[in-house]
Amino acid sequence: MSKIKVMLVEDSAVAMSIYEKMLNSSPHTEVVGKATNGKEGLELIPQVNPDVICTDLQMPQMDGLEFTKQVMAHYPVPILVLSNAVQKTDTDNIYEVMKAGAVDVMAKPQTAGGADSAAVQKELITKIRVLSMKKVTAKPLS
Repeated sequence: MSKIKVMLVEDSAVAMSIYEKMLNSSPHTEVVGKATNGKEGLELIPQVNPDVICTDLQMPQMDGLEFTKQVMAHYPVPILVLSNAVQKTDTDNIYEVMKAGAVDVMAKPQTAGGADSAAVQKELITKIRVLSMKKVTAKPLS
């Protein structure tokens, strides 16, 4: 079975490194590309051809919402929004990214390690495995 190719779009080097470790340590997933903002991410997609994209929302140059809209218009791929801005209380943000075409959201883990990280890793990989089976259709920019 081939691994699910995941592209990470995240401006925090610490978060990027944590996600990359989690995903590369799983037999199901591998990180094939990394970008620090949506603009870089868009340029990278045709080169790495990911099965799933994980993106942050709050980034310089192009934020995760605009990035999601652009991806869905040009390279429809299932998107998981991994961000502090999608806690259960952030209903407006969650609504906007889902409307833009994201398939799922996950709040960024609040701890940098510890007992929690195994649960976070399991949730992240489960979400990515589910997303990799989803067929998404292009959404023209309005």
